Amino acid sequence: MLFQRFLDDRSGSVLPLLGLAAIPVVGLIGAAIDYSRAAAVQTAMQAGVDSTALYMASGAASLSPAQLLTNAQTYFNATYTRTDSAVPTVSINYTTTGASQVVVTATSSVKTVIMGVMGITQIPVVATSTSTWGNKRLRVALVLDNTGSMAEGSPTSKISALKTATHNLLSQLQTAAKVDGDIYVSIIPFVKDVNVGSSNSSQDWIDWTAWDAANGTNVQTGQTCTTNRFGHQSCTPTYTWTPASHSTWNGCVMDRDQNYDTMNTAPASGALFPAEQYSSCPAALMAQSYDWTALNNKVDAMAAAGNTNQAIGLAWGWQSLTASSPLNAPAKDPSYQYSDIIIILSDGINTQDRWYTNASSIDNRQRTLCDNIKNAGVTIYSIQVNTSNDPTSSVLQYCAGTRSGVADASKFYLLTSPNQIITTFNQIGVGLSKLRIAN
Repeated sequence: MLFQRFLDDRSGSVLPLLGLAAIPVVGLIGAAIDYSRAAAVQTAMQAGVDSTALYMASGAASLSPAQLLTNAQTYFNATYTRTDSAVPTVSINYTTTGASQVVVTATSSVKTVIMGVMGITQIPVVATSTSTWGNKRLRVALVLDNTGSMAEGSPTSKISALKTATHNLLSQLQTAAKVDGDIYVSIIPFVKDVNVGSSNSSQDWIDWTAWDAANGTNVQTGQTCTTNRFGHQSCTPTYTWTPASHSTWNGCVMDRDQNYDTMNTAPASGALFPAEQYSSCPAALMAQSYDWTALNNKVDAMAAAGNTNQAIGLAWGWQSLTASSPLNAPAKDPSYQYSDIIIILSDGINTQDRWYTNASSIDNRQRTLCDNIKNAGVTIYSIQVNTSNDPTSSVLQYCAGTRSGVADASKFYLLTSPNQIITTFNQIGVGLSKLRIAN
């Protein structure tokens, strides 16, 4: 029969096999085409959610959940312009646990062209992007020269430029702090001494030995009389030194006993802070705070007078970052990463501390102090305002950076005019703001 001959004819048997084999081949080709279209949609959606997450991070803290969703959907729609997919649905989640974070997700689907014959009519597409900020927190100590030479400069004095620069820096840091506690700042005006505040006169970390010996009055408590051989009597008054009331102390302290002057050891016997009634006592320091109004008021209180002792300013800047007496920096939340920063600005060479009146001896103490500070994980930015053709400060250069014994030229600034203080503080502020929001 004709049909039987067809079956027996081996020369024609390849045709049905080719027909059957063509089905998966066509299916695979169709799948490749449809999945390629879906991949292109997913790429465009990913770009859209990446952009949306970055945009929403800038104002998420001030928006309600409904506003977050509306703004995210609107922004995404403006960036995603493809028409070969279902209209994407956007969701957004904002959290502040451990760090501030927004997660933006877009879901859509692509209608298949060829895979539909295989029963697959849609390919789902999902894109997600996360923007995290604020997982790093800053502790900043501003160690600011308030010595007499800071009154110099024309048409703007160095102290005036410093006040403007510090106000600007505080504004930058306040803007970078999305949540209270993201950034703490302390202000340490220094001269030969540092003013810890006369209200601390009753604190047990003050050493009154030198102060009591220098401040007080001789009070007559009696007399000593003698009679000579002729019966004439002569009397000499006797006096007792009476220290003044500690309530009359102006708040100034000198360097601690060596070697505590180069450490941040908690006060104890031998490691107390010696009071002094220094006639050019600067404005009182302010411990770590995010009370931006009070910090700005402290800047306004600064005035120029006295001799230069950079080391005592650095020592108290470090104390302000230390979570122990006397300044008790706030405890650090283990959910965050912290960067401890000291910014020291000085316009001159060291001239006087508790022991010395020559720069080299004071500088040697300061180098040891800076090594200890950097070994503790603190980064130092040092700024020399050199308007008097002084030598470049080798000790400020040495102190700049993060590694003990290694100077970091990128963190040392040599300025030659008061106005450069403003631009330099702005540059440092931009860098610190970027450091805080880095993922």
